[in-house]
Amino acid sequence: MKPQPRFTLAATTLDAPNARELAQFYQDLLGWQVRKEEQGWVEITSPDGGAGLSFQTEPLFTAPQWPATRSDQQMMMHLDLEVTDLASAVDHAVALGATLADFQPQADVRVLCDPAGHPFCLFVRTGPHAA
Repeated sequence: MKPQPRFTLAATTLDAPNARELAQFYQDLLGWQVRKEEQGWVEITSPDGGAGLSFQTEPLFTAPQWPATRSDQQMMMHLDLEVTDLASAVDHAVALGATLADFQPQADVRVLCDPAGHPFCLFVRTGPHAA
């Protein structure tokens, strides 16, 4: 029997009207560095290693609607970002260009949209697995 090949998640890729601009937002938000940059494509990586984020320019990009509606572009995925202080993390993200979503479904999570309109969540880990 042929052995199963190894799979490793290398990155999550976000489309945007301008890959460089969106990559800069996430660089500033996360404190990550550029691993690779070329025309219409940027990869950023955590100093701790692991999967990174990639951004590609998509001229026909349509921002997803949050919360979802039947008639608008629906969110296909979102990023969950663990933070140490929710209020200051929201303030920092907004100062960098994010917007706080009107709809907030959980009291202990904040939904924001990045400058291209992708929703992402900020949360503080609680319970037995909290750092």
